[in-house]
Amino acid sequence: DIKFSGDVDDVFILQTTGSLMQATSTKVILEGGAQAKNIFWQVAGKVSVGASAVMQGILLAKTSVVFETSSSLTGRGESLGGRECGHAGH
Repeated sequence: DIKFSGDVDDVFILQTTGSLMQATSTKVILEGGAQAKNIFWQVAGKVSVGASAVMQGILLAKTSVVFETSSSLTGRGESLGGRECGHAGH
C-alpha cells in the first residue's frame, strides 16, 4: 500500500520514465484531507491496476490504462494511446 498524507490543498505529482504496475489487492490510501483530484501519476508507459486493487488520483499514461477484475479508481485515467478509463470496479 501507499499512503498520501496532506491537507486538502496539497498537490502530489509522481513521474516515471517506465510503466506503473499496481499489485493485486493493494491500496492507495489518503489521509489528513489529501484528495484524489490532487494526485497526479505521470507515466511514460502503461498503467496497470491489479485485480481488487484500489487506485486514487489522475492517471496520465502515454500508452494505456488497464484495470483488472474488481479493481477501482477514484479519479480519472487518460492515455495518449487512445484508451481511457474513468471508473472501473466490476
